Amino acid sequence: MHIYAFGSVCRGDVTNESDIDLLALVRGQDSRFNPDKFSIYTYQKIDELWRSGNPFAWHLTLESKLLHSTDGVDYLHELGRPNPYISGFADCSRFRILVSEARASLKNRSRTVVFDFSTIFLGIRNFATCFSLAMCETPIFSRDSALRLGGYSVPIDSACYEILQRARLLSSRGIGENLNSENVQSVIDKMNVIDDWMDKLLDMVKNNGRIQQ
Repeated sequence: MHIYAFGSVCRGDVTNESDIDLLALVRGQDSRFNPDKFSIYTYQKIDELWRSGNPFAWHLTLESKLLHSTDGVDYLHELGRPNPYISGFADCSRFRILVSEARASLKNRSRTVVFDFSTIFLGIRNFATCFSLAMCETPIFSRDSALRLGGYSVPIDSACYEILQRARLLSSRGIGENLNSENVQSVIDKMNVIDDWMDKLLDMVKNNGRIQQ
């Protein structure tokens, strides 16, 4: 068994809204670990992620710290670097679709605004992370990944991004200040800008040329 911390606590950018991401590597079913508190993976699954160059494998490689090892070995360190990340276009396309579906839901009012904004935040954050993995020298796994791409950052102000992030906390944890009508409209007014940004970066990933941040 191996236990790791990863994410913001390892990056050193913990805030009041941060949780502590914990990874447990186990041989099989292990009732000691609560899936609400741990990301639980078998060794076989982690090995598969490393072989496929999965974004989570790169996240753990760059931003994890061993907390406990039953055999005295740092298992992730022993795995070395994952294989190259090659699914950038497919992954970015998937998150582009996610944002498009959330925008359609906003228009049709088929779900709550908080849920749709939460989905949009998840989509643009993960889109930016996958873009950075595919195109940049330094991958970005931060919650603010879409704001940390230099000249390729999402062209919305930090207040608008904060509203989307607040919606994510409200939807996933039920905490934070509720959104008012002004908050909602300020994001809706930026959706064309967000769409154009995603389409531009998606074309860049498709053409597959690395950039300088």
